[in-house]
Amino acid sequence: MAAPVELLKKIPLFSDLEGRELQTLAQSFKERKFEAGHNVATEGSGGVGFFVIGEGEAGVTVHGDERATLGPGAYFGEVALIDEGARTATIVAKTDLTCYGLTAWEFRPLVESNGVIAWKLLQTLARRLRESEQRDA
Repeated sequence: MAAPVELLKKIPLFSDLEGRELQTLAQSFKERKFEAGHNVATEGSGGVGFFVIGEGEAGVTVHGDERATLGPGAYFGEVALIDEGARTATIVAKTDLTCYGLTAWEFRPLVESNGVIAWKLLQTLARRLRESEQRDA
């Protein structure tokens, strides 16, 4: 099942896309369900997926420290989309979770052809880097 367009429209990375572009993007996402307690992503492991939460809550830990709780509309995995490297956090389903996932090979052509998404992705990554540096200071 594709991601709901209304859900993607609320994500800052995609907020400037037109209806047709959002529809095309939504069709690239695949629905994934995770039971409460299941690891969606594990810090240090490989990962190539970007996820948007449709329903439920997930906890975020970095180096074993809980950093956040994510709910519907939250997203994670954008770093893995870019470098296809190790996950920078562990994401665990706190409740039964419905996510919509997108792989790097599906996302890359979209970013390459849409400067608005590329710029917003850079802004998001820069903000998260600053937040991380402030926590570590």
